[in-house]
Formats: sequence, C-alpha cells, structure tokens
Amino acid sequence: MRTKARRFTLTDYLALTLLTLLTMLVCLSLGSVALPLDQTLATLVGALFGKPADPGIAGTIILSLRLPRVLSVALVGAALSLAGAAMQGLLRNPLADGSTLGVSSGASLGAVLALALGVTLPGLSQLGTMGMAMLFAFLSLALILSLAWKIDASLATNTIILIGVIFSMFASSLISLMIAFSGERLRSITFWTMGSLSGTGYTQAFTLLIALLLCAPLILSSSHELDAFAIGEDNAHTIGVNVRGVKLRVLITVSILIGVCVSIGGTIGFVGLVTPHMTRLVVGPAHPRLLPASLFAGAIFLMLADLLARTIVSPIELPLGVVTSFIGAILFVLIFFRSRRAR
Repeated sequence: MRTKARRFTLTDYLALTLLTLLTMLVCLSLGSVALPLDQTLATLVGALFGKPADPGIAGTIILSLRLPRVLSVALVGAALSLAGAAMQGLLRNPLADGSTLGVSSGASLGAVLALALGVTLPGLSQLGTMGMAMLFAFLSLALILSLAWKIDASLATNTIILIGVIFSMFASSLISLMIAFSGERLRSITFWTMGSLSGTGYTQAFTLLIALLLCAPLILSSSHELDAFAIGEDNAHTIGVNVRGVKLRVLITVSILIGVCVSIGGTIGFVGLVTPHMTRLVVGPAHPRLLPASLFAGAIFLMLADLLARTIVSPIELPLGVVTSFIGAILFVLIFFRSRRAR
C-alpha cells in the first residue's frame, strides 16, 4: 500500500461529505415504504427553503420519521468511531474501544440505573439518563485504567483488555440484576440494552450534534500528539508532548461522546472498534488523516447498518446493536486474519 499523505485536505473533506450525504439520501428513501430518490431530494430541498415539495404522506415519512432518525444514526456512528480511533491511538492498543474496554458497559450501567430509578430533571427528562451515562462512562474508564496500572505499571495491552472484559462482565451482571427488579420498565430497558435509535426525534439529533461539535475539535486537535504516543509515552514526553494533559482531554471527551450516545441509543457495539480499522487500511495510520476519516466512515457504516436493520426482515425491525455486533464480529475476524497474513 502506498504511503498516504499525513494531512486531511479540503478535497478529502468534500469527497467524504458528499459520500455521507449520498448515503443519507439512500437511507431516507429506503425502508418499509420505498420512495424515489428524486422525490426524497425534492422534499428535503423544499423543506430546507421553507417550501415543502410534498406535504402528503411521503413528506411526513421523510421529515417526521426518517430524517431525525437517520441524522441521529449518522451522528452516533461518527461519535463512536471517532472515540474508538482516539482510544486506540491513546492506549497504543488496536483492540481499544468503548465496548472492549468496558466504557460502554459503564455508561449503560449508569443509564439503566437512571431509567430504573427514574432519575430525571424537571423539564429535562433525558438529561438525567444522559448525565448518569457520561458520569459512569468516565468513572468506569478511570477505574479500569487505575486497576490496570496497579497490576502492570506499563499498562500492557493484554492487562487493559483483561480488566475491561472483567469490568464489562461485572457491569452486565448489575444491569441484569436491575432488569430483574425493574418491573413495569422491563420491556423498555431490555430493548434499550440491545441498541436502537428508533423513535429518536430532532431533539436527540440536536443533542448529539452539540456533543460532537464540542468534543470532536478537542480530539481532532490532539491528532499530532496521538501520533507521538505511538513511540511510547516517555518518548512523547521527551519531544514536548503534555502526556497527562492529552490523556485527560481525550479520555474526558471520549467519555462524554460515549455517554451521550449510550443514553440516546443504548449499547451499539463494534462501531468504534471495527470502523477505525477499516479506515486505517484506506488512509493509513497517521491520526491527522485517520481521525477525520473515521468520523465520516462511522457515520456511513452505522447508517447502512440501520438501513439493514429496518429492511432485512421488514416490516419487523431488528435492534441496531444486534446488527452492528453481527457485522462487526465478522469484519473484525476478517481484519484480524488479514493482519496476521500480512506479517
């Protein structure tokens, strides 16, 4: 493979933005009721300029049902993929991800706890779940890294993964225990743990957009520091990298992104693990290119996975988390064997 340029150019941004918009247009057109692409585009353009082209049932399906969902799916995919790529670079660990390190399980534990206990804020029902998910995501990551450091001060890959798996099992057992005692909330909590963005509205999409706009620039601005982490933390410190500051900034922003995504869509695994791997094969390992490319790739991947969840056994809808785990597991095995053969 040829060496890729280290910078992400304006042409790259425009090309991936166009590809993302085309994917979004296809996902808006397809579903239990298939609509022509030109009709979908005309409806969107009309709504954008305040002149709805189709005020009938097609316009209602596109603008009221599919558009907020597809926007939410794209933003969740972008956030999880960006978070996964950042964690892999920070920990120098190709298996690092919110799901493999237990961060997603911790966020799920906080969200389920909020749902089971009815933790809300007056007038902001979603904020209680979101706040608990973000808090538990950060606390989980801090606990996992602290335990790994106590066992192995070098923070070896195997140690971090092992602690993450153990913590995930512990968090899953607590979630199962709360589900067993959740009573009337059982169905909603159980479906939520499978991962789904059905029924999301513009409020959730706007919340995800704000979280991404706040956190993504902080992660993207750390791309060169993450490149330096590849040679080890001590060497990165020697060349002037504020190791502690970069780690804290990335871990906090990753925890916020994962917490917000989990609080809105539940547990959606493998996006942050597999998508950066696939992106790395195309753009190379340099983080100035990998991070923004992973952001777009995650949005495209999750939109296509959600489309598959909506259409493969239509009119029945599969949980999005089930689809991503199935696809992600297969892709991860293929990537693993490919990397082994390349050695």
